[in-house]
Amino acid sequence: MKRIVLAGGCFWGVQAYFRDLKGVSLSEVGYANGNIESPTYQQVCNGQATHAEATLVEYDEAVVDLSTILEHLFRIINPYTINRQGNDVGQQYRTGIYYENESDFKVARAFLDQKQAQTDRKITVELVPLENYYRAEEYHQDYLVKNPNGYCHVNLGLLKAEEKNEKR
Repeated sequence: MKRIVLAGGCFWGVQAYFRDLKGVSLSEVGYANGNIESPTYQQVCNGQATHAEATLVEYDEAVVDLSTILEHLFRIINPYTINRQGNDVGQQYRTGIYYENESDFKVARAFLDQKQAQTDRKITVELVPLENYYRAEEYHQDYLVKNPNGYCHVNLGLLKAEEKNEKR
């Protein structure tokens, strides 16, 4: 299994989307690349902690590769906004790809370069090494399963529509 940490705004929707992606064995929410150890949601929201709300994605590279995972990330984010996704605003809602090894950096760098070549707008998704990651509180894990009417900026129907097209 391989793993990558992705930030795409509110982590509830990002986790829900990747949880159902074929080849993903685990998606969990947490806090990445911040200034304090084991932050709480309150510390992240009030700016005391500088972490991004993030989703740890573990996947089987024989089924889905990193480029495909990043393509899915770009389907559910606005890659041009800084510290904002949907109605969520703040540094914890920044977008990012946090890698653990050089090979993942190369794949992600090539992916971002290709995306940037296709637009005149500046892509603001950060690509940096994973410095730290802390699992979020239990009530945030699978939040949208526990709270089906919870707010989500991610269009979860995108994945279902793709699966439907594949079956045709």
